[in-house]
Amino acid sequence: MTIIEGTQPVLLATELVAGYIPEVNILDGCNLVVNPGEFVGIIGPNGAGKSTMLKAVLGQCTVRSGNVLLNGADITGKKAHELVSRGVGYVPQTKNVFPSLTVVENLEMGCYLRPKVFKQRFAYVTELFPRLLQRKDSRAGSLSGGERQMVAMSRALMLEPSLLLLDEPSAGLSPHLQDEVFLNCRAINNTGVAILMVEQNARRCLQVVDRGYVLDQGTNAYTGSGRELLADPAVIELYLGTLAKATGG
Repeated sequence: MTIIEGTQPVLLATELVAGYIPEVNILDGCNLVVNPGEFVGIIGPNGAGKSTMLKAVLGQCTVRSGNVLLNGADITGKKAHELVSRGVGYVPQTKNVFPSLTVVENLEMGCYLRPKVFKQRFAYVTELFPRLLQRKDSRAGSLSGGERQMVAMSRALMLEPSLLLLDEPSAGLSPHLQDEVFLNCRAINNTGVAILMVEQNARRCLQVVDRGYVLDQGTNAYTGSGRELLADPAVIELYLGTLAKATGG
């Protein structure tokens, strides 16, 4: 793990063993750290435990041992709705907008715990994503895939999280829209929000993140900066080529 000296990690997961059904572990001793303002990616083959890592953080699967700390506080097993008030935003891979509601109404849903901050946060997210201001009265179901991702990420940002969790944000999008999503993620990160992203497009993920983790069979296979992992012959041979073929990248 890479903890910056003199700082407290936003997220620290230690020796996580977790799964969904008794006696079957998807994670088998995983470690992970996200430092303040850092952009961290998780890649790996299908079934490696990438999304389970996010679900373990969010209390959506059973953590059998190990723990998860958020800004130094133990949140192991806490449910997602509890974590929202503690400064965690989450964008799931699917069903991440309310299609029958307008853009504004979707964003209002993201502010349900603190409706008085809506005006300020709406100004923030529409400065990040000016297109949402243009489409504010459109129903989310009528938007393009890239625009829906903007709405989903913006809704997760409405309560000013210190940590944003993204589960495969580029899934199902064209290469052009994938690039747009990754640029949007970097723009969010540049405002100071720490991001932990699980991503199927391994090469593009490592190009945009500060640090990456490669998971394989529920354990940490490799970790390092995005550039280091992109240049690592073992990572290239074992993961990048295979993952690119699997995702069409």
